Parts: sequence; C-alpha cells; structure tokens
Amino acid sequence: MAAMKISLTFLAVLMSALAVSTGVASAATRQYEGTVVSVNRDARTFRLHDSERGTIRIKVTRSTRFERISGFSGLRKGLKRVEATVRRSNGRWVATEVERSGGGGDHGGGGDDDGADDHGSGGHGADD
Repeated sequence: MAAMKISLTFLAVLMSALAVSTGVASAATRQYEGTVVSVNRDARTFRLHDSERGTIRIKVTRSTRFERISGFSGLRKGLKRVEATVRRSNGRWVATEVERSGGGGDHGGGGDDDGADDHGSGGHGADD
C-alpha cells in the first residue's frame, strides 16, 4: 500500500514537471533569416521576410544585441542576410539578437568573410 502511494506521488510530481516544461518550451527562442521588408522607427519594429517561414514583425528593445549592424538605426528596407533571434513576449516577437549573416567563422565552412558575394551563382556559394 505504501509503495503504491509513493508511486502515485511520484507520478503526480512527474506530470507536474512535464506540464511546467511544456510552458517553458513555448517561450523558447526561434531564428529567422531573410530580407528587411520595412522598418517602423516610432514603434521600434521591423518586418523580416524569411523565404521558408514567411514575414514576421519583430520588436526591438534596449536589451536587443546587434552584431555587424549599427543598431536599430542600421536596419533599412531591402537589407539582405539579416538574422534575428526572437522570443515570444506578450503576443509579440521580441528580438534578443539581430545580426548580419555571413560575417565570420561562427557559421561554419565559409571563409567568405571578406564581404564578397557571388550574387546568384546557382547555389554554389556559402552565402546563397
């Protein structure tokens, strides 16, 4: 009887832990990469078109980190190869980091960090 009570208690604790972890997973970050479609300076948002996921509106805050882009003022309509790491907060996508992709050795392989672009070599370059 005591063993069954312990098993039921363990099961209840396990189920509670799973329920909590599900909530945490929904707050996880996601990454988008693409072209800036528009910038709203007043609302501090920009829209980014990802060819695989579509277009999303992203909010920039004081804690958003920028790499290889000179802050929010460096975002311009038509800017390509922009990566945004975002999280969901109060129903909005909020940027934790915004950067220009293809700028360093961190993304694997390339070595194409001199800014050169093969502009449509048919998918043969690391920056297509």
